[in-house]
Amino acid sequence: MSNKDIIIALDEGTTNAKAVAFDAAGQVVASFSRALTIQTPREGWVEQPAELLIEASREVIARAITTVGHDRVAALAISNQRETVVGWYRETGQPIAPALSWQCSRTAVYCHQLRDNGDEEQIKAVTGLPVAPLFSASKMRWLLDNTPDGASRAARGEICLGTVDSWLLWNLTQGRCFYCDPANAARTQLMDVQTGEWAPEMLSLFGIPRAALPNIQPSSGLFGYTSGCPAIPDGIPVMAMIGDSHAALFAHGLGAEGCVKATYGTGSSVMAPVNSAQCDIAALATTVAWDDGKKRVYALEGNIPHTGDAVAWMADSTGLSALSQAELAHELNTLPRSVESTLGVYFVPALTGLGAPWWDENARGVIHGLTRGVKRAHLIRAALESITYQIADVVQAMRAHPGFTLNALMVDGGPTKNDWLMQYQADLLGCPVMRSDVTELSAMGAALLARKALSHLTTAELRQYLPEHMTFTPSMSRHARLQTRWQAWQHAVALARK
Repeated sequence: MSNKDIIIALDEGTTNAKAVAFDAAGQVVASFSRALTIQTPREGWVEQPAELLIEASREVIARAITTVGHDRVAALAISNQRETVVGWYRETGQPIAPALSWQCSRTAVYCHQLRDNGDEEQIKAVTGLPVAPLFSASKMRWLLDNTPDGASRAARGEICLGTVDSWLLWNLTQGRCFYCDPANAARTQLMDVQTGEWAPEMLSLFGIPRAALPNIQPSSGLFGYTSGCPAIPDGIPVMAMIGDSHAALFAHGLGAEGCVKATYGTGSSVMAPVNSAQCDIAALATTVAWDDGKKRVYALEGNIPHTGDAVAWMADSTGLSALSQAELAHELNTLPRSVESTLGVYFVPALTGLGAPWWDENARGVIHGLTRGVKRAHLIRAALESITYQIADVVQAMRAHPGFTLNALMVDGGPTKNDWLMQYQADLLGCPVMRSDVTELSAMGAALLARKALSHLTTAELRQYLPEHMTFTPSMSRHARLQTRWQAWQHAVALARK
């Protein structure tokens, strides 16, 4: 058994499924990725074929195993896109509908009804989350309402409802294991954030039968064994499951105070470790960061639906999406440097509404301040700047939380490769921005939690595996100047919300 030194982490995101193999020293030895499609059948609806999530995940895991050799694989770990919901028939394992993406706002009217009924205060008190279409419970309700005999079949246990981690686990174990971890469960709006268990009052409010939901168990530990998967050997233990943003926070600094994490992806999660689930800031969510079976760590979080997605939209709209990935990356790095400003243009990417700290699903995207002199470079720069402003809006809301400190913004995700963007973020916030050298930080976080369980390590003993960071130091003189632009951005946000 001593030759089993590899942990393969599956990072199932919104736009890609990736399998990353880590050796005993925590170094990446192999990585494979497959692109995923996103469908928007109606305005505000965002979904993905649930079968494709499984097919792509199995493919990249199998390729990683083949590359490193199955006899070296000690365990699998899973990090996943959060809040996305899958419903499937327990007997056949067939989905009842496409996976409803975390970006999907089809339940906006239902969420309005919850607010109008005065339910938001109780929901926030029990789950730590504000009412928003982002979270899973309203999506589960929609699935049951739009499936013939859905509610009664779910009550009889014939229909399973789960976040992506439980859907992946179910399929990797041939339907033998139906679990999720507290980090993912905390994003459903059905878990009591204090107890870590499904909350009866929330199940009743949303009309979700307990029989349809997975059991919750710690993020680090045995979830089951692979079985019946093509090109994946049976018997590989799944030793960790955790939401991708939580995994990135773990890999950045294991929850060290003052290390606030921002994941830049399709959307962004800004997350700060805190001592308790108590939070009186309505604009922010309190969530479980992770639970390793010995300690439950909490986090303050703000979710932004369109950051990298905003740049992708602008690139598409300005003709850049026809370029190769390498050419596009080059343009996104050089275009914003080629102009001194946006010429007063602000892009508010409320493409399916605004997330934290506004939580306004009725907001719509705005490009404000267009003049005759505005060119593509100015628009691309405005899209990139919109990421930094949205991150700063969430950090500003976090500052109202007692005991919150910001020593450094720890960043990860594809857009962080853009040095111009990282320096602008540091200058805007007036604090160091520390970028991980590891591009697949969510995968690393899940792998570390699996390593912790496999080797019975303490959290402190995992520090030897943490990656190095590149630091972008703020210019405080530029920080002062950018506050005026940030105020102008907030004016543009107000226009998007009218």
